[in-house]
Amino acid sequence: MPAHDLALLTEAARAAGEVALRYWKNAPKAWDKADASPVTEADLACNDLIMGILRRARPHYGWLSEETPDDTARLETEYQFIIDPIDGTRAFIAGEKHFSHSLAVAHNGEITAAVVYLPVLDKLYTATKEGPALRDGEPIRCSQKSLADTPNILTSKHSLDPEHWRDAPPDFQRSFRASLAYRLCLVADGSFDGMITLMDAWEWDIAAGSLIAARAGAMVTDKHAKPLRFNDPSAQSAGTFACAPALHSDLMPLLKQ
Repeated sequence: MPAHDLALLTEAARAAGEVALRYWKNAPKAWDKADASPVTEADLACNDLIMGILRRARPHYGWLSEETPDDTARLETEYQFIIDPIDGTRAFIAGEKHFSHSLAVAHNGEITAAVVYLPVLDKLYTATKEGPALRDGEPIRCSQKSLADTPNILTSKHSLDPEHWRDAPPDFQRSFRASLAYRLCLVADGSFDGMITLMDAWEWDIAAGSLIAARAGAMVTDKHAKPLRFNDPSAQSAGTFACAPALHSDLMPLLKQ
């Protein structure tokens, strides 16, 4: 089943990429939602297309997407699609290339199939719960660095606020990408040593990337070192840590809990 779901997710992600590229750098209509986060006509067009492909094929799966009003009926289903039609909408609006489509399937709280696709780069990350993490069909592995190696971590400036750490913030290089899903994939392929977000994370931002990072050997948890679980009524997790295993072990004791 995960392999069949992966093929379906890949089909939908590539189709969404074609739609997104028609709007990219073409002045798409954009506005702010009630929570002040941006959305564009491209987000909605991609959402409609993905939903049409996936729900026709798996009508019994629940549905959770950033761009669809949440329906608690998903809580009664065995399988769920967890979708971000465009992750990194601000980057998309700015004409930057690092936005992605993030598509996942969850089963009993666990992600079983995942796709993250970056259409501008034509870069495809995939994983199933028992298979390898792949980038464009080739296996990828995470870094093996520890905190002593001065790792390069993808995170926002907010994560460096002293209020989050027992002592001073740890010493590491900080980098950033707008798409949370892509950050997780960059940890998976070893381009960066970790990604951390201390703010609550929406499931659609992290579902696909968390499995890809984990299958690449990264340690992936919430900020309390607990495993990520999906299809929660809140659709959120308490932050996300995805790091090389030694780095994850080094960082956790330094956080204020």
